[in-house]
Amino acid sequence: MLKKHKKMMLLTLAASLSVTSLVACSSKSTDSGSSATPNSTASAAPASAGPKPELKSLQVWQQEDYNTYPVAKFLEEKTGYKVKYDMMPQDKPTDKLNILIASGEPYDAITTNGTADFKALYADYAKKGALTDLGPLIDKYGPNIKAAIDPNALEAAKVDGKLYAIPTKTLPSAGESLYIRQDWLDKVGMKAPTTLDELVAVLKAFKEKDPGGNGDKNIPLTIRGEAMFINNIVGAFGISTFWNDVNGKLTPRVLDPAYKDYVTFAADLFKQGLLDKEFAANKDATAKEKFTSGRAGMIMLHWADVPVIADALAKNIPTAKANFIPALKGKDGKAGLTAPSGFDRITFIPKASKHPEDAIKWMNAKLEKETFKTMAIGEENKHYTFKDGAYTPIQPIFTDERNRANNFLMGTDDTNYPTYWQARVRKDMRLFDAWNFMNTIQPANTRIKDPLGFAPYLPEFTKNFQQLNTMVGDYTTKLIFGAEPLSGLDAFIAKFKSSGGDVSFKEVNDWYATVKK
Repeated sequence: MLKKHKKMMLLTLAASLSVTSLVACSSKSTDSGSSATPNSTASAAPASAGPKPELKSLQVWQQEDYNTYPVAKFLEEKTGYKVKYDMMPQDKPTDKLNILIASGEPYDAITTNGTADFKALYADYAKKGALTDLGPLIDKYGPNIKAAIDPNALEAAKVDGKLYAIPTKTLPSAGESLYIRQDWLDKVGMKAPTTLDELVAVLKAFKEKDPGGNGDKNIPLTIRGEAMFINNIVGAFGISTFWNDVNGKLTPRVLDPAYKDYVTFAADLFKQGLLDKEFAANKDATAKEKFTSGRAGMIMLHWADVPVIADALAKNIPTAKANFIPALKGKDGKAGLTAPSGFDRITFIPKASKHPEDAIKWMNAKLEKETFKTMAIGEENKHYTFKDGAYTPIQPIFTDERNRANNFLMGTDDTNYPTYWQARVRKDMRLFDAWNFMNTIQPANTRIKDPLGFAPYLPEFTKNFQQLNTMVGDYTTKLIFGAEPLSGLDAFIAKFKSSGGDVSFKEVNDWYATVKK
């Protein structure tokens, strides 16, 4: 993974140099790309004069063709803009994006994922002068953008004080937790665990009483290999996310005193045979097969996977039943289910765009309240029904015509979209019940958001995060597996700090000191 990361950084560097050369040598292109600023001569002309130009948009990868998807036709009718959609490849999208930016491909809007690698590229492009400053354009042509999008999200999307992208916020829903065979619990005469001690007792009962009749193939708990921080369990130690507040400072897990307690607990599960002895080699599909085949009694699972897992389990074992367990409490009462925070998507306009004003007008038109709602979930009594404050999809047309609507978003109606969005989890009531249990029934304080979700671009943190994350993950796996002694933790911490941990800690907390209340 580290080699892959280094390769990506080299590609990013090479492309960044190309971007720098492009911006420096193509002043005519740069000037035309920024002609929408209020002080420019071009912006003084009425933007509505003449027919609207066809826009060119680059999107994230999806299975269907954007151009023929029903949402595209709807948006063309409502906004008046015809758009030619391209999409990035599923594999190595950052490489493709670097090439397109460096070559000056005249896209009018580019939407990427909001993950750390794309945020880093976005900030780099902005610093190199390859993107259009959207502030003046939004002031002039974006009243819906200003009204709909959370001001905190807009602020977090700025680079060096200027806004170069429209952020689409991620929804802070808890995703993964521990999914357990209820029929196994019934057979051993126990209830779903609510504490770490109860969890251990249940897993011991699964091992010793073998309710699945698997003999020596019995697995009390299985996880995928890269999930060494087991969601729900890790929350009981107060380290749900990579960075957590410790005495007023954002602190990486490995520097948190609770880290040692967590790895000791997880290693003990492994030693007792309660955690899958093959977990380090498990792919996601491997762990799921062990659960759906009836060999494992518990798995770390995302609620979005419940229908598929439930169908496979029912096919293999018709009498099987399974549910998510509550957020487990640790010895000090801590509990937590990791919830994302920050950007799901970011949309920017490259300087090479031929129509920056129209691109902003198009995005603004998409955020008109009724247009946005219809784009996101369709028409009432055609795509959904509305009753008692809940949006329920009408199938199969909702899935056929709105399942990919989220990929057309360029900012959301942040007040209403979280409610509209719930139509998606009502496509299958098993899906809704799983999501609802984790995000409504469980106490609100158990959903722990990433505290860095809305942090601005932090160059040292961004540069070092992937490497540090990989280091900690690999080391944690070795500790749990027994391949490294816990006595070596101090030496590892020293290596972590010297590999970018110290400078990242300072940068993160310099920012954190300005925002914490």
